Amino acid sequence: MSHDPDPERLKALEERLDALKGREKKVSGGMGGVGGGELAWRMVLELVTGMGLGLGLGYGLDSLFGTKPVLMIIFVLLGFAAGIRTMLRTASELGKKAGGNPDNEMRD
Repeated sequence: MSHDPDPERLKALEERLDALKGREKKVSGGMGGVGGGELAWRMVLELVTGMGLGLGLGYGLDSLFGTKPVLMIIFVLLGFAAGIRTMLRTASELGKKAGGNPDNEMRD
């Protein structure tokens, strides 16, 4: 007795696999294969970039006005705040693309 695969069962299995693959895309935010690690690095880079720009701008203005390190500290803090704001905006966009409303999930 040979066990030939049943075409109907194989077709049902393929449909279930396709449905699971579609569900995986929704869970990953529909970002076309972008994983959580890559999104985390993106957010870290946004924060570091904001702080780096604040540091550079503050240092340059301190050198220009001779007020070291007052403006540098102020602009690093402003860069940190801008980086956090950018990270939150990115997280909000990812939440919208995933189809969830983060505000509603927090209330439940």
